[in-house]
Amino acid sequence: MKLIEDLKWRYATKKFSNKRVEEGDLEKIIEAINLSASSVGIQPYRLVIIESPCLKKNLAEGSFNSQIAEASHLLVFAAFASIRKEDIDDYIGLMSETRDTPIEDLADFKNSISTYLLARTDSDNFIWSTKQAYIGLGTGLIAAADLKIDATPMEGFDAAKFDKLLGLEGKNLKSVVLLALGYRDEHNDGLAKLKKVRIPKQEFATMVN
Repeated sequence: MKLIEDLKWRYATKKFSNKRVEEGDLEKIIEAINLSASSVGIQPYRLVIIESPCLKKNLAEGSFNSQIAEASHLLVFAAFASIRKEDIDDYIGLMSETRDTPIEDLADFKNSISTYLLARTDSDNFIWSTKQAYIGLGTGLIAAADLKIDATPMEGFDAAKFDKLLGLEGKNLKSVVLLALGYRDEHNDGLAKLKKVRIPKQEFATMVN
């Protein structure tokens, strides 16, 4: 299974080379993330893709994650700060258009998710949205590995600073996790040639019959 070999190959890259990710490969990773599993299918997060060296440098200032500035591209996963009625309306409208289904035929589904989501607090829905973003992050990591593109997931960043510099404030979005993409610098990354450390499968997984 090629996927297993890809996952054995990948690691959280600490030092990137100056080789850039090609546009076509970047688009494949973005498409894979867009196709990720998502609770009720609403996709309550968005991606911001950053290539500008100047912006990456500004975002990296004050962070211990040098990969923010060094990566070929930086993907910012921004979760919905709240779930609004218009978000559900937009989703139902897209479903109607995509599946050529009358809006009226989707009324029961719309009412079901509206009752569930709109009854919860913004805080609860933000946590839920963040979890959906992390599913997308996992898909992005796997897609990058398939293309032999190195990737580093990161949480250690100033989210408020990112939100301000990326113009997320006022858009009902909050940055929650990052994915740096590029190619490993094998000469300067001490982890590049080390074996992956994982506990044995029989200890990791328990079969219950």
